Amino acid sequence: MVNAERLIGEFIELVQVDSESGGERQIADLLTEKLIALGLDVFEDNAGSEVELGKGTGNLIATWPGNGGNGPVFLLSAHMDTVKPGRGVKPQRQNGVIKSSGDTILGSDDKAGIAAILEALRVIKEQNISHGGLQVVFTVGEEIGLVGAKKLDYSRIKAGMGFVLDSGGPAGEIIIQAPQQYTFKAVIKGKAAHAGMAPEQGINAIVVASHAIANMHTGRIDSETTSNIGIISGGVATNIVPEQVTIQGEVRSLKPAKAKAQLEHMLDELKKAVEQFQATLDLQVEKEYDEIDLNPAALPVRIAVQAAKNIGVEAILTKTGGGSDANVFNGKGLACVNLGIGMQRVHTTDEFIMEEDLVNNARLVVEIIKVAQEMKG
Repeated sequence: MVNAERLIGEFIELVQVDSESGGERQIADLLTEKLIALGLDVFEDNAGSEVELGKGTGNLIATWPGNGGNGPVFLLSAHMDTVKPGRGVKPQRQNGVIKSSGDTILGSDDKAGIAAILEALRVIKEQNISHGGLQVVFTVGEEIGLVGAKKLDYSRIKAGMGFVLDSGGPAGEIIIQAPQQYTFKAVIKGKAAHAGMAPEQGINAIVVASHAIANMHTGRIDSETTSNIGIISGGVATNIVPEQVTIQGEVRSLKPAKAKAQLEHMLDELKKAVEQFQATLDLQVEKEYDEIDLNPAALPVRIAVQAAKNIGVEAILTKTGGGSDANVFNGKGLACVNLGIGMQRVHTTDEFIMEEDLVNNARLVVEIIKVAQEMKG
């Protein structure tokens, strides 16, 4: 049922539309036109009013009323933004592979997901396949902290479950576990002094930070937990004892209790070092997103598994160490799996995707819509 050439052509069209995070206006307008042409009612929320989203583009929330089907209303989602360098993408199609020209990303993250959803909607319309109602959410700002999903107007969401197309595995990969994440920013303040004439009068904030970090457990903590110190900045000159240093880090775990424990361990080491050297500490901690922890018997999982089997691809229930919009949706009470879409070497100029994966993505979405009519609980 999927029109492969139409799908591939649309994917190539989409990746050539610049949409780096904060610059999604053009792609949002194009997708609005496409969704309206398919018969969906499209609403743009005010997530774009957030300062970090730059030019004011909101999330697109498109609703398609049921056409006589008895299945549940559910959500299909992908994000519109890309990482840098994502301007002036020139896709190259050769031997069943689509890649960039090598000086930009390709943008299959996540325009492969968008293309699959659009093609599936066309097939459903052309074949008059029954469904109980669909919602499509195309988010902004996913690559800069899942900002669009966090600011989504959830009063507009009528779906009780969802499917996000934004994982790197092939069609058939179904993410049912993903970590909770915390980030923190620690500002350590010591005391400035001349490094050559009176260093003993100063409190070296960088030294304080180094003692704290040296005592932290970082990296792979266990099979479910990771932590990292990612940014350190401070000091103004080699002849001045640095008065201030800023440390930014993160903690992730599939188990919330482990995430909290690891976070507390790292913060405790900062507090101990600050006390030892008589410095001061300003801490900012934020929970970035909740975990995904879906039972294999959950309805969206069973639907995705059956749909994969129906199109002849292996259904793989798995976990990931990364976050996605699906984490935010689950945290809002919307049971949502993240589906593999075959994008490879994402966030690099070597990014590519197989045409076969593009086609299987759309086939899977069509089948999900069909299977949802048969599984109601």
